[in-house]
Amino acid sequence: MTAPLSSAPQARRVVFQAASVLLDYPGTELWERRGLVEEAVGGLPRGEARDRLGRFLGHLGATGATELAAHYVETFDLRRRNCLYLTYYTDGDTRRRGPALAELKARYRAAGWAPPDGGELHDYLPVVLEFAARCAPEDGAAILREHRAGLETLHMALTGRGTPYADVVAAVRAELGAAPAEAVRAALRTARGGPPRESVGLETYQIGATRP
Repeated sequence: MTAPLSSAPQARRVVFQAASVLLDYPGTELWERRGLVEEAVGGLPRGEARDRLGRFLGHLGATGATELAAHYVETFDLRRRNCLYLTYYTDGDTRRRGPALAELKARYRAAGWAPPDGGELHDYLPVVLEFAARCAPEDGAAILREHRAGLETLHMALTGRGTPYADVVAAVRAELGAAPAEAVRAALRTARGGPPRESVGLETYQIGATRP
């Protein structure tokens, strides 16, 4: 049995890194890193984050690669309310989203970090989580807290669908602590009415990327 991590910042890095891997498209890299993720999660202190990630890993172990990939596409790529792009919840398809993405890029650069060259936008949740894991955890946690309403909306949608991916988002929420009341109210408003809408000026900021 893996010994529990003694450092809270180190444990936070593990939660964010594991969630980053598990929320990304389940390609070859996921299956190659599965054992490392399981070992790291097993070393987390007892609590909701460890339990939730462990439960998803159990699902992963019982699910074939083709089945998981199909479920991922059905869950995230075909349902806008399950969007993994955080600024979508605050800015939708509006011209405000461009500056929001540029600000995130600037924050990454200021921290001396460049996202992996995968073609994803800077607000893609696995990218934000990887930033939080690889740089100072609180820098990434600050971005996640700023987009807490979006995380709450996403978790509500995933829970409503009964998908195991809700457990991964729940682990991130647990690591951030209780959501502020205003974030919950904003999430409920977005869940009812959707994000802002506008189709002008977003040609270079398309949601999502082509899946293999």
